[in-house]
Amino acid sequence: MRYSQLRAFHAVATAGGFTAAAKARRVSQPTLTAQVRALEREFGVELFVRRGRRIELTEVGHGLLGITRRLADDEAEALTFLNERRELKSGHLRVGAVGPYHVTDMLAAFNRRYPGIYVSVTIGNSRDVVRDLVDYRTEVAVLAHIDPDPALLAIEYRRHRVVIFVHPEHPFWSRRAIRIAELDGQPLIQREQGSTTRRALEAALETAGVRPRVVMEIGGREAIRFAVARGIGIGAVSEAEFVPDPRLRAVPVADAEIYTYAHVVCLRERRSARLVGAFLDVVAALGAPDAEVRPRAGRRPASSGSALPRGSA
Repeated sequence: MRYSQLRAFHAVATAGGFTAAAKARRVSQPTLTAQVRALEREFGVELFVRRGRRIELTEVGHGLLGITRRLADDEAEALTFLNERRELKSGHLRVGAVGPYHVTDMLAAFNRRYPGIYVSVTIGNSRDVVRDLVDYRTEVAVLAHIDPDPALLAIEYRRHRVVIFVHPEHPFWSRRAIRIAELDGQPLIQREQGSTTRRALEAALETAGVRPRVVMEIGGREAIRFAVARGIGIGAVSEAEFVPDPRLRAVPVADAEIYTYAHVVCLRERRSARLVGAFLDVVAALGAPDAEVRPRAGRRPASSGSALPRGSA
């Protein structure tokens, strides 16, 4: 038995005849007749009886019609479901990110364009975010750094300047900007190993031959904010991640290009998937260049970079 035979039977039964069914389905009457007769022969049943020019369902035909009505309803529901997915009126997009700062604008823009799509976001370190992507637990990822991998497609989204932030009693408080040389000997509260902010700052300091005095190493932005506010030292943070606070002031470094980066990443094989493509289109509309990023294995001066197993923004 083929599904096409059941559809032929259902068309004839609901239309009340072979001619009407053939016209409705835009196929020839002999085609419908052959499909119905093949179904009857295969199971040794009679589905219709002729009453002059009319046909009537047999008892077996009535029973089968009850089943094919349910099949037709399911088929219609399946088509509606697939059409909604194709038109992105419904669906579920799963996003992984190393932090909320870079991904929030993307999600807001995506929601405005596709309000029917449910979006879930998982926040984790770079290793976990990449693993979820590779294991198909997410469709796209937002990362501060991505190592070269032929299986992954990475698009640079934006870059953000790294700024120094200080407490009210620090000499930098009243400054509009500082020079990188002025960080020499300054008490610095440093992020944990693997932080892209730390790597970007360290690269710029090394290039300039400047050595601040590291007084503390703390994992997490909030903990560093509290430590700086209490006057323990100065901190560094991406402009996008600096939260205004009367106890803190952000001061740019005027003579050094120090940046962190955000990349949108997907599996290369899924680039043409409808949801993934729609998300990347939204990102491109926000200002991301539609070009692949091929990260270098080595460190770039005055930019971000961390190994995936330890990465954090």
